[in-house]
Amino acid sequence: MGSAQPEAVFREFVIAILVHNDALADRLGLQPADVAALMLLETRGPLAVGTIAEELGLPSASTTRLIDRLEKGGYARRVRGERDRRMVTVELVPEGLAVYEAACESTRKHLEALAQQHGIERMPMMLEVFAMVGSAYRTALRDLRAEAG
Repeated sequence: MGSAQPEAVFREFVIAILVHNDALADRLGLQPADVAALMLLETRGPLAVGTIAEELGLPSASTTRLIDRLEKGGYARRVRGERDRRMVTVELVPEGLAVYEAACESTRKHLEALAQQHGIERMPMMLEVFAMVGSAYRTALRDLRAEAG
């Protein structure tokens, strides 16, 4: 890390992710929160609308508009529960997932090169740090929302 301050390095990391997410959203014709929803659906599978809202820290109306954009773009669809028609989950559409994955190909290539360069044995430690940072940010999001509300 050299003489760089840890907080500055971390902030540069966050900026890179935010700017990348914005560029990916532009490429897909979506909003940055829409891309976050795609990532959730890609990693976790179909999710209830309320779960998406909770995970992204969005109000219900904003989540509805987000899902509308994903449907309109051909990335996802709403699925009503068979027993309880009021229960709605959102799932990725295979064709939309293919478009999303193609847009992410360059990112995957660069991350795989990074893993090769620094050794696969360091990956578990890096993933653990990412998980801890993600948890800290989710907690901070809840704090921000609580303070605003």
